[in-house]
Amino acid sequence: MQEEMLIAFDSTQQALRAEMLLEYAEIEIDIFPTPKEITAGCAISIQFYQSALEEVQRIVTEQNIEIRGIYGKHNENYILIER
Repeated sequence: MQEEMLIAFDSTQQALRAEMLLEYAEIEIDIFPTPKEITAGCAISIQFYQSALEEVQRIVTEQNIEIRGIYGKHNENYILIER
C-alpha cells in the first residue's frame, strides 16, 4: 500500500492551478478537505501518493505554485515534510 501525502494551500486559486497542472502531468490526485490539524488559508488540499512526490515537487517549483506545505500521513496525523 502506498503512503498518502497532501499538499495544503493558502489560496483556492493556487489549489485549482495545482490541480490542473498535476492532472495534466497525469499524476493520480484527489481533492481533499484540508484536515483541521493543518492550518491553511484554503479548505481544499490535494492528496497524492508518495511515489509521485519528486514529480509533484518539480511541478510546484517549476510552476511557482504557492503552497502551505507538503504533508505525509503518519498513523492518523499529518506531518510537515516540506514547506
